Amino acid sequence: MAVLVLAELNGSELAQDLTAKTLTAAQELGEVTILCASESCTEAAEQASRLEGVSKVIKIENPIFGNGLAEPLADLIVSLSDNYDHLVGPASTYAQNILPRAAALLDCMMISDISGIISEDTFERPIYAGNAIQTVKSSDPKKVITVRTAAYQAVAEGNSAPIEEMSQEIANTISEWVEDRVASSDRPELTSAGIVVSGGRGVGSVEDFELISKLADKLGAAVGASRAAVDSGYAPNDWQVGQTGKVVAPNLYVAVGISGAIQHLAGMKDSKIIVAINKDEDAPIFQVADYGVVADLFQAVPELIEKLDEIQ
Repeated sequence: MAVLVLAELNGSELAQDLTAKTLTAAQELGEVTILCASESCTEAAEQASRLEGVSKVIKIENPIFGNGLAEPLADLIVSLSDNYDHLVGPASTYAQNILPRAAALLDCMMISDISGIISEDTFERPIYAGNAIQTVKSSDPKKVITVRTAAYQAVAEGNSAPIEEMSQEIANTISEWVEDRVASSDRPELTSAGIVVSGGRGVGSVEDFELISKLADKLGAAVGASRAAVDSGYAPNDWQVGQTGKVVAPNLYVAVGISGAIQHLAGMKDSKIIVAINKDEDAPIFQVADYGVVADLFQAVPELIEKLDEIQ
């Protein structure tokens, strides 16, 4: 089986962690080719070629692909699809904006957010906020798939796959790029961070949420939030972890003032180690936590920061 993986690109840069984890899943399906398409993606293609398990990288440079517009990229994927049985990308905002459009153009079902591969046509995906696993079998000639990257480890580097440069003329009369507004941060990106510190409604206010940020900075961590904290205005939307936010699986997840609603657990329960700080000993978060601290967060977190200062 031949597999085409859509590389996650930020302009001309490869989102290596997401692409490398997607590649781990794609290798189970067959020989993998990675597609890098942007206005300028030479460096991204070279990074992709070093990922283990890649047989070839296709590099297509064209201004029409430079801003990640879904319509021309979906048309591009369809134009290349004759040579592939599976079209795969990460379950990210980028790929999930593109691949469903490609699936529609190919008249195929969209198989989204898979967490397991049973065979070349049968896949597992979480449903009901992760409380059940659905088995999906597709009889379509092309399988269009997005991968829940939190369920997979990233492949290593050390490969030297050939890079094939192609030119592909795609017309786009549907959409137009206007501008990107990107929030900048010195902290790690939430979905790929090794450590995440999240705050919930129990933090109480925007001002007190600075305590979460301070702890995250001490640990070199990304900052997350529960939906309740985001809805209360304590944290921005892009920090939300959960079923309707981002799915994370860091080595360490610290949940502060989070009760553990099922929607939140769906976004973080695959974390390697979970530490919960909550004054309610009956909070559901303690059922999934590896370590639980029953305490007032306004006492426990400053003490933890103080101990970290002593170590550092």
